[in-house]
Amino acid sequence: MKVRSEQELAEVLAGANAPVRIQGGGTRDIGGPVSGEVLEVGICGVELYEPEALTLVARAGTPLAEIEAVLAGEGQRLAFEPMDHRVLLGTKGEPTIGGVIAANVSGPRRILAGAARDFALGARFVDGSGRVIKNGGRVMKNVTGYDLVKLMAGSWGTLGVLTEVSLKVLAMPETEATLVARGKDAAEGIAALSAALGSPWDITGAAHLDPGVAGPESETRVRIEGLAASVDYRIGALQREICVGWEVFRDDDSVALWRQVRDVAPFADEPVVWRLSVKPSAAPEISEALGVVGLGHAALYDWGGGLIWIAPGPGHDDAGAQAIRAQIAAHGGHATLVKAPADLRARIDVFQPQTGAVAALSRGLKQQFDPRGILNPGLMG
Repeated sequence: MKVRSEQELAEVLAGANAPVRIQGGGTRDIGGPVSGEVLEVGICGVELYEPEALTLVARAGTPLAEIEAVLAGEGQRLAFEPMDHRVLLGTKGEPTIGGVIAANVSGPRRILAGAARDFALGARFVDGSGRVIKNGGRVMKNVTGYDLVKLMAGSWGTLGVLTEVSLKVLAMPETEATLVARGKDAAEGIAALSAALGSPWDITGAAHLDPGVAGPESETRVRIEGLAASVDYRIGALQREICVGWEVFRDDDSVALWRQVRDVAPFADEPVVWRLSVKPSAAPEISEALGVVGLGHAALYDWGGGLIWIAPGPGHDDAGAQAIRAQIAAHGGHATLVKAPADLRARIDVFQPQTGAVAALSRGLKQQFDPRGILNPGLMG
């Protein structure tokens, strides 16, 4: 079933007597399998764009490519650099802005700009009872009660179905450049990334790729963006202070390097891929410990080591879940099984299991916004 207006969506959910699987562009087959009729959100169109105010309002089903084209026409962009999951998951369709916000999809630039939720100014959505709810607005401000915009970001359609989002956008930089070193182990690479991120040079990308991920040698990458003269100055400073002898890639060559990281393209042919959010300083130790317990893997480290993408080798009935979650328990953070066959996702916790007060809070929110439990039941556990 496809709905094309907020009113139609509200009527469908109010009258629903069985679970529904919420779908935007159908590009993110992530989470536990959901039994229920597919409800496709086809509520499309850019409603308002004020370049001078750096704000855009769009209906949730608007293709991401359409929004990016509109922004590019005014020399602007989405600062949080959302991943295109089609590359990793092998899915079809078109990513939508509602799906991006619902999944809080944030790419390499998050280390400086922030996450998708940080740029969501307001939202309209329909909850599991068919109520239309509006929260936030077109400018950032403090609000009392629930910050529902932030709550919806990362809820994966389990609390409500987005129909409209208001976003802050930013100017597109004049140019970019990336410094690349080869041959460093994970500890050395992440130490270099930490030093670069601790410098005053506004790093917008910091990644380390294990040997065999993007080539026979490891690669450590640092990105700078901005006005051409500023980029040249900061690249020079980094080469003198931290990135001595690193190779420089500019413009389109730099863009290609970060699109590869953003979309986790090197793992496109892997059947199982995990996403770990951890302390950057703990990332090399976690990766090494996984190898010690027999979970052979390749790793791609983004966000200066704070985000680890892992493709475990074959031979693990649980896709490495026990070993990975043991490391999360020891070091903190959370792990998500982003890519795996549906039967595996049906018997393993895809998202990090919640305990204690967090689990109780989640149950309370679910009861308030989806008391009948019809929105994507089982997707998040």
